[in-house]
Amino acid sequence: MSTAILTGQPVPGSSLEGDLRSLGFDVRAATDAADAETLLAAVPADQRVAVVDARFVGHVHALRLGLTDPRFDAAAIPGAVTARSAARPALARALHTASAEASNGSVVVGIVADRVAEALDTDLHRPELGELVAEVPRDPQARNEARQSVASVDDEAIRLRTAVKSRDGFFTTYCISPYSRYIARWCARRGMTPNQVTTASLITALIAAGCAATGTRAGFVAAGLLLLFSFVLDCTDGQLARYSLQYSTLGAWLDATFDRAKEYAYYAGLALGAARGGDDVWALALAAMVLQTCRHVVDFSFNEANVDSAAANTSPTAALSGKLDSVGWTVWLRRMIVLPIGERWAMIAVLTALTTPRITFYVLLIGCAFAACYTTAGRVLRSLTRKAQRTDRAAQALADLADSGPLTELVSRVMPSPYPVLTRLFALIGAVLVLLAAWVDGPGWSTVVCAVVYVLVSGGVVVHPLKGALDWLLPPLFRAAEYGTVLILAAKADVNGALPAAFGLVAAVAYHHYDTVYRIRGNAGAPPHWLVRAIGGHEGRTLLVTVLAALLAAEDFKVALTALAVAVALVVLFESIRYWVTAHRRGAPAVHDEGEPA
Repeated sequence: MSTAILTGQPVPGSSLEGDLRSLGFDVRAATDAADAETLLAAVPADQRVAVVDARFVGHVHALRLGLTDPRFDAAAIPGAVTARSAARPALARALHTASAEASNGSVVVGIVADRVAEALDTDLHRPELGELVAEVPRDPQARNEARQSVASVDDEAIRLRTAVKSRDGFFTTYCISPYSRYIARWCARRGMTPNQVTTASLITALIAAGCAATGTRAGFVAAGLLLLFSFVLDCTDGQLARYSLQYSTLGAWLDATFDRAKEYAYYAGLALGAARGGDDVWALALAAMVLQTCRHVVDFSFNEANVDSAAANTSPTAALSGKLDSVGWTVWLRRMIVLPIGERWAMIAVLTALTTPRITFYVLLIGCAFAACYTTAGRVLRSLTRKAQRTDRAAQALADLADSGPLTELVSRVMPSPYPVLTRLFALIGAVLVLLAAWVDGPGWSTVVCAVVYVLVSGGVVVHPLKGALDWLLPPLFRAAEYGTVLILAAKADVNGALPAAFGLVAAVAYHHYDTVYRIRGNAGAPPHWLVRAIGGHEGRTLLVTVLAALLAAEDFKVALTALAVAVALVVLFESIRYWVTAHRRGAPAVHDEGEPA
């Protein structure tokens, strides 16, 4: 339960008290700041408290935006201010300041909320209200005009419109959101939560994967339709969160990780379905997962490298991009060619229903490869032409995303390198070497030697802070080297079951890397050091897989990959679930990412 303290004299006929109760507030009245200060002290410290001017006139949704958003510890709109438990001490100090000023005659009764908001010595969120009304009229005429303004604006229409992302893909904007917002409202009115819709989307996608695994034309058609419906629900959960402001730490994690689980499970379903028809496309399924994951790492690394940079959008390339965005049709074209999740899933669904899994994967790989080249080239040009200074936080985020393990740490201590540029170049050479060796020699000892070289050169990277213009490319480089080595060696093993085992291993490791990203975005830092050590780091896993491939027979290598996949999955899932559930129970600030990786 939250508490709202109304300050000043009640206004006859005002609906404010009822509006606040409809938002879940227990309403109490205070005549002045001193009385409000006394009431605040009586409210349990773990509750949200709002101080609202009794003369407030405005839309209910304006109050909802200003007083109930769980992402912010303190927020304010004209005539109202609120604080969650973390900002309660700041609210108490601000009320005390207002009370002291009132006793000196410098604050007039009735504007306490605004003075408290001004005096708050903490970060204060002020939501953009747009057409929504939120004001404190000073006289009957102004109050009547404010009420007329409220009546002339449909806040429910605004609430529905703003439930949709302000920036989304073409397919999502024009083919999904026009009706999914109404599904979100339907869910809200029946008390459903975004997490329930997210789970329903996951279940639907898993059923779609099961239909694809049947290998029949009817199964493929059903899989395509269910995948599209899963995406509708995927849009609905975010719109429900924005519509009802039901943001949560756990919800953000579920939404992000389930998207990856749905897509990659569907890839596996297509591969199983193709196998039933005598066509082995597991290598293509794994390649699609590797390519898509590396694309995401490029997005994550670039964003983290520039999140604190004041010069993030000052390059000539960024200026050109801005000019192109000023031409309407180029905006949608550029959003479509990077194959965001809506366009990608629609393409996969249509191809599944009308063609074969092999054609589906071929088109997916070509499209994603083009999108990867387009986005990466643009970001490289931006990085080279802008003058930006990387912060320590950005450098640490890139180091965490690199996922370097104990072998890298050992090498960095034993063989420190004084030349940062050379270490980056050697890391690139090492990654290319191990991939080429796996491709040319397969499961042989020359591949192991190249993997050892890869370990040695990657160790030099962590010696220096990752503040170079192109250092954000290192995490995706390491992902490509590790995942690509597993893919190639499993394919070279040429034994039934090796590629599905490799698919499971890459999926488990990729989950760990996604989990690292979402922890960083939630300002929680990287996963604990013991976890990275336990699963070996990118260089340790790469070396281990090459050694297993060289030592074991093909059948035994398949078993080893399976065991390694299960072990990594159990460890990372246990720690990830423990962390996110604990963070949710602690009431950690909710994270709601409006961006969408391609």
